[in-house]
Amino acid sequence: MTEDKFDRGSALTVFKSDRHEDFMALVLAFAIALLVYIFV
Repeated sequence: MTEDKFDRGSALTVFKSDRHEDFMALVLAFAIALLVYIFV
């Protein structure tokens, strides 16, 4: 039985790898949380 490679689900990304994408999402979420903390 051949095992298929994992499918990311979407090729619409500007990042080279999933690790970079995850890290940038984490940074963006932290920045949004910080702005909410400051302005609310």
